[in-house]
Amino acid sequence: MLTFRIIPCLDVKDGRTVKGVNFVNLADAGDPVELGALYRDEGADELVYLDITATHEKRKTLVSLVTRVAATLNIPFTVGGGIGSIADVEVLLQAGADKISVNSSAVYHPGLIGELAYHFGSQCVVLAVDARKTPEGTWQVHTHGGRKATDKELFSWVKEAEDRGAGEILFTSMDHDGTRQGYALEALAHISEQVEIPVIASGGAGKPEDFYDAWARGKADAALAAGLFHYKELSIKKLKEYLKKKGVPVRL
Repeated sequence: MLTFRIIPCLDVKDGRTVKGVNFVNLADAGDPVELGALYRDEGADELVYLDITATHEKRKTLVSLVTRVAATLNIPFTVGGGIGSIADVEVLLQAGADKISVNSSAVYHPGLIGELAYHFGSQCVVLAVDARKTPEGTWQVHTHGGRKATDKELFSWVKEAEDRGAGEILFTSMDHDGTRQGYALEALAHISEQVEIPVIASGGAGKPEDFYDAWARGKADAALAAGLFHYKELSIKKLKEYLKKKGVPVRL
């Protein structure tokens, strides 16, 4: 059985880690390199760095940050934000990233997923999906850091992405993001049933039980959290000890 991964997420804006609620009201949460080293020491399985305004401001992810992060880590890390071409990915991988995350660019140019999978391997390509539930009950995909609604529906989009070569799905419920009310378990479980590639739960972690639910009820392969770790409300070590006692396969 594969271990359930715990993944701190560092949203980066202007070189600093930030955290918001429902994708707005961003507050400073510390230096991204120092936080990454802390999470490494605490037992994080992987890290995700997202330059959350890269697409919106039409600029590229800061390669210098990736270089600094890579110099301090011995665990895999994923980088996302403003990635739209093979050249973008080459630069980030050369700087030390292990995987890249595409979101907006893949929505508008779905063929990009296949191009990246062909050149770098599916294991390198993470599709990040930001979605929120509509009044009609469907899940609508958003882009540009949650700023733009699209005509894509969540479940059909993740299946298409898998078919095109994505190696992993990172699903963030915009309705749950930063609320500390738990992950979107029904949507998460449905995604996990739709695809055979790993699924990462994101948006809403507030207590250890939420991570357990992501594994047991959401059928997720990993769980991502930000503020809970950034503000030292929960240590990764204690979280993993809790999950281990509950029968979840984790790496201690």
